[in-house]
Amino acid sequence: MRILVTGGVGFIGSHLCEKLISEGHEILCLDNFFTGSKRNISHLMDYDSFELIRYDVTKPYYFEVDQIYNLACPASPVHYQRDPIKTINTCVIGAINALELNKKILQASTSEVYGDPQEHPQHESYWGNVNPIGIRSCYDEGKRCAETLFMDYHRQRGVDIRIARIFNTYGPRMAKDDGRVVSNFIIQALNNEDITIYGNGTQTRCFQYIDDLIEGLIILMKSNITDPVNIGNEKEYRIIELASLIIHLTDSKSKIIHKELPEDDPLRRCPDISIMKGLGWEPKIKLKEGLLKTIDYFEKS
Repeated sequence: MRILVTGGVGFIGSHLCEKLISEGHEILCLDNFFTGSKRNISHLMDYDSFELIRYDVTKPYYFEVDQIYNLACPASPVHYQRDPIKTINTCVIGAINALELNKKILQASTSEVYGDPQEHPQHESYWGNVNPIGIRSCYDEGKRCAETLFMDYHRQRGVDIRIARIFNTYGPRMAKDDGRVVSNFIIQALNNEDITIYGNGTQTRCFQYIDDLIEGLIILMKSNITDPVNIGNEKEYRIIELASLIIHLTDSKSKIIHKELPEDDPLRRCPDISIMKGLGWEPKIKLKEGLLKTIDYFEKS
């Protein structure tokens, strides 16, 4: 198949392109390099089945493809808050332009659609608790609006859609400056710098390794489920536990310091993954194993 991957140069997109090529597909990769790095896909450039086009998905486009994975959007707070107007345009207009191709399409949504959840764990039926005017809203509400568009194109025009609500994901090719907790802690630990925890560190996250996510996205695409589906690891960790583990794994001299919790930062985040389990998928990579692979990547990069 000929598959379009928007945001294909990014952390998740590059791993997805790599996996799809290994399965024998022809990949058209679109990216404007707002956050992605060409280094992420440099090893794919020699494949005849891989084509890279520098393009902004907020501009209309047309390509002859069989499937689309719509991943284009900055996904870390540092990046999506850098230009919030661009972020929400990418979420909304980018979704419309992809949907207008009228091909089988998977939307990379996010656990952020649940906001600071009052339900735990978060099931797909939960509508969320989101601040519509906060500093995170460009991303949270942008992704929520994209889900609305996907469902409306499905109901009104019959577009064959999939919606993946992606929970915290980590692994090689994360950007050093993306501000995400795993990459932040690893870089700080490797440099023996203070590890910065926002709040008291008792807030929780669930961390899935990139390989597990990619397998989940492909399985979801092959399914017939058109409603949103959580993809994440249901094992919950306190942030302070993550920091201590990374210090141990890197044999770092770093100390843990605390700073004020950012606005609207959720206190607990954990997916109900019953639907994905029903498709035969669940995470395989344990946190320690995945962190060691990620640490090795940052040590060599």
